Amino acid sequence: MTKINWMSEVEKRKDALIKDTQGLLHIKSLLDEENTTPEAPLGQGVKEALDYMLQLGEKDGFTPKNVGNLAGHLEFGEGKELLGILCHVDVVPEGDGWSSNPYGAEIRDGKIYARGALDDKGPTMAAYYAMKIVKDLGLPLKKRVRMIIGTDEESNWRCVEHYFQHEEMPALGFAPDADFPIINAEKGIADFDMVQQKSFKDSSEGEVEVVSFVSGKRYNMVPDYAKAILQLSENQAGLLEDYTSFMREYDLEHSHQAENGTLILEVKGISAHGMEPKNGKNAGLLLAEFLSKQNLQAKASHYFQFVSRYFFNDSRGVNLGVAYSDDISGDLTINPGKLSFSPQSGGSIGMTCRYPVTNKMEDTKAKLDALLIDEGFEINHFSDSKPHHVDEKEFLIQTLKKVYEEQTGEKAELIAIGGGTYARSLKSGVAFGPLFPGRPDIAHQKDEYMYIEDLLKATAIYAQAIYELAENE
Repeated sequence: MTKINWMSEVEKRKDALIKDTQGLLHIKSLLDEENTTPEAPLGQGVKEALDYMLQLGEKDGFTPKNVGNLAGHLEFGEGKELLGILCHVDVVPEGDGWSSNPYGAEIRDGKIYARGALDDKGPTMAAYYAMKIVKDLGLPLKKRVRMIIGTDEESNWRCVEHYFQHEEMPALGFAPDADFPIINAEKGIADFDMVQQKSFKDSSEGEVEVVSFVSGKRYNMVPDYAKAILQLSENQAGLLEDYTSFMREYDLEHSHQAENGTLILEVKGISAHGMEPKNGKNAGLLLAEFLSKQNLQAKASHYFQFVSRYFFNDSRGVNLGVAYSDDISGDLTINPGKLSFSPQSGGSIGMTCRYPVTNKMEDTKAKLDALLIDEGFEINHFSDSKPHHVDEKEFLIQTLKKVYEEQTGEKAELIAIGGGTYARSLKSGVAFGPLFPGRPDIAHQKDEYMYIEDLLKATAIYAQAIYELAENE
């Protein structure tokens, strides 16, 4: 077997790798369902990012394929079996508070700053250059190597769903979209809404009418902003005092505006990925908790007390009666990522539940259904992606462990996560990088960045991994 210095091959291509990464990061590839066309079914931005990768691949001599404008792939090599590298070019909304343009891809202090730098455009380009290195070196392979590029990973996975209805399923593969060393277990992901029932009657008439309450845009993000508009029947100076002291107690940025009997309350929290709600501060839950203590009109009172009782200070489903944990993948977690209330449509809580690999979602949902009937709520828009687990003894994991240990000198521990990566689309697929142990996970947060040093190191790891996984039949 040829001894190749993978890192020096990466260094030779460093400038081009950085330039192409910046080019991809400049594209605002957000899901945009308001402005779709047959050519861009999820909006122009994600389509532009997909085209960018396919054109780059074609220029470098890979075989490109656009699959229904929702996904695509770049392939090289020959062989019966297919090695898949699953990436995505869509990003979550940039949010507020950036210290530079979220799509500027500025480099400072050895880091490249942009939405998507870490999740998942930086890693996508690292994997792309890894393929390019293996191809440029003309190394003999027994498998075909294919990068599969998705455009809807941050929302509904319509890309991979469509892709695998029309294209071959790789025999094995990895997704460069999480943490190093190797993620061989991913929790199940159930997303759903709990919706207040119109039939639920409560006759109490409070003095405060909640005209509207909204917080959060995504199931899988901790909401960092919440806003309520209240109509007061009399001067509620007391309410404002309570509001200020409550927000101070929880150390939250907050503001209010009063005019003509209307009071607008705004709260800022801290966003984080919904798989671990404790990493953020849920602005919606905190404002809801405050409102639950006020003398509200019936429907609102019912909604906010429900939110307070079952979700405040409890991300583990304890109060809902669905707490669960296992040794492979840890705790079940619940993140209320979208909260809303209006007197006309009532209240809704949209959430993601990340559940351990041995947990049966059918049982959990049955428990929730039973509880909610009594509470005057029901579950709508339920979707469930089953947990994913690859045994340590498999060739894929043994090979990746060896490569990681050779490239880093560190032991390749196996980890389980609450996030979902495209790896779960494959029977034998794992998430592999790009976040090295000890690096902060700033995906989905403001000022998202990737260390250039890490980008280069990941590329070398991916190049060796692609070679070793594909050189054997």
